Amino acid sequence: MIQPKYYKQASTRKGIGDDAAILRHTNEEVIVSVDTMVEDIHFSTMTTEPFHIGYRALAANISDIAAMGGKPTSYLVSIVIPKKWSAKSLHQIYDGMKQLAKDYRMDLIGGDTVSGKQLTLSITVIGTVNADKVRYRNSAREDDIIFVTGTLGDAACGLHLLLNKDQMYSDKYQYFLNRHQLPPQPRIDFINTCTAIDRITLNDVSDGIANELNEIADASHKKLVIDFDTIPVHTLLADFTKEQQTAWKLSGGEDFELVGTVSVDNWIQLKEAALKTNTPITAIGKVKNDAKNNGSVWLNHNNQLKKLDKSGYTHLRR
Repeated sequence: MIQPKYYKQASTRKGIGDDAAILRHTNEEVIVSVDTMVEDIHFSTMTTEPFHIGYRALAANISDIAAMGGKPTSYLVSIVIPKKWSAKSLHQIYDGMKQLAKDYRMDLIGGDTVSGKQLTLSITVIGTVNADKVRYRNSAREDDIIFVTGTLGDAACGLHLLLNKDQMYSDKYQYFLNRHQLPPQPRIDFINTCTAIDRITLNDVSDGIANELNEIADASHKKLVIDFDTIPVHTLLADFTKEQQTAWKLSGGEDFELVGTVSVDNWIQLKEAALKTNTPITAIGKVKNDAKNNGSVWLNHNNQLKKLDKSGYTHLRR
């Protein structure tokens, strides 16, 4: 285990070096998120360098903290190491995490290291949030505006290009490669600028909005209706087939953006927070109360309204 030279958070009373870490948080709720990534399922050395693996793994967990309305404070790393992995490559994985953690003053407070046949990286992130500012999936209400940050389908397009190198015929697609290997920083600053808004429903886009919106619809017991043409994408996505664009927009994974709902009265306030933190934000639909269809998501496309089922991110291998 890599030993930090010092700890940044006052809440870290004891980090690495004993049987367990000791944290002290007062007057705030503690958020805990854990995610496990396995080589050749969630990542591949064909498409990502060791540095990218560490960065992306930590970003996934920090994005979960953002979706709860919190801020990250510390993390633990457990890693299964095959013999084929060099010490240099392992340090690069930690360097990727360290670079992202530095931006949020996060402390590495522990973990475990064991040998095994397949590189497996399990990260636990701890964060805090004021008790009255926790953002849950079950708080969407009728007439809320559905919104999403950033652009969608970028990471899925980047993965496609990396797996089909014969299609990488232009440097102009470097943007998509970067979005897969080094996703944008989780929207912590944005959501922590929205604390004056009492109610925001959130989910992070790790498996595609078809999946994330269905989770909100189910938890809130509401019908969500989105307009296909308003879903924000990078202009270069138009270079690919209509089928690819549709799949990446709706089901592309690992964009780590935020999708959610907010009241009409608070929409302007939300946009002001987005502007202040340089966060692109787009309204893509409305929340409805429909007794027959509550708990579902509907897509308005080509003047037709169709039910949008879960169709989340497909990993490299099932």
